[in-house]
Amino acid sequence: MAVVAIMVAVLVGTVTAAPAQAAGGIVIYRAYYNSPGTDNGTNANLNGEYIVLKNTTRTTKYVTGWTLRDKQNHVFKFPTTKINAGQLMYLRTGKGAINWANRYWGKTWYVWNNTGDTAYLRTPAGLLVDTCSWGSTGNWKNC
Repeated sequence: MAVVAIMVAVLVGTVTAAPAQAAGGIVIYRAYYNSPGTDNGTNANLNGEYIVLKNTTRTTKYVTGWTLRDKQNHVFKFPTTKINAGQLMYLRTGKGAINWANRYWGKTWYVWNNTGDTAYLRTPAGLLVDTCSWGSTGNWKNC
């Protein structure tokens, strides 16, 4: 009986998916939190700060209504958005015209702290899908 209990525990542990796996393969792939050059607040410089999501599956996934937020609770809610199989989606801080690969937060100042921050990706129901944290060194991080 003990062997069966251990086997069940092991199976449950292997079936219990990590947050990104539970949400169907959308992950925070990279955080570019320190845009190139001086933080001067120009739209081009703001758009040099971004988070990249990746669809790690072989099917199109929808992230409509999902949110991405930082530690200070700046929140972006994805409009109708699909990410094709294996594709990347950039969420840029500034303004721009959305297309299949880019969404824009529309901010007039920076969201991601160069001194350290965390990005949190959640489903519309609030399920934590993935996180990415960084410290005060560098300009970007592969998550």
